[in-house]
Amino acid sequence: MNRVRVVVAKPGLDGHDRGAKVVARALRDAGMEVIYTGLRQTPEQIVRTALEEGADAIGLSLLSGAHMELVPRILKLLVENDAENVPVFCGGIIPPEDARELVEMGVLRVFTSRDSLPEIIEWAQANLHLIEVTD
Repeated sequence: MNRVRVVVAKPGLDGHDRGAKVVARALRDAGMEVIYTGLRQTPEQIVRTALEEGADAIGLSLLSGAHMELVPRILKLLVENDAENVPVFCGGIIPPEDARELVEMGVLRVFTSRDSLPEIIEWAQANLHLIEVTD
């Protein structure tokens, strides 16, 4: 049986990745295969990694305030690469009104500091397993 493959990325110039690493490790410990891209990734790099790795989902960690520029660009690049079926979820410092707008654009879920790791894992297990995993 194939495991769900999740690319976890830090788009933009934000230099703080502790939260992304904690979530990546928790997803891994929950049985998912995680590819962590590291700091300061461009939307193009993130989408390229997702395509090259055959990712089933992309998790973005955003603390810099550039989420309303970076996330829509990633969603657009996924569409341009015929990969709009790869769901995107994100977390970080994102105001509620921006979170709602991101979901309207197509982000599957936006997590905040109020969401616990167990809640994130429970959501991922309940939602990401529905993705058809191909060889």
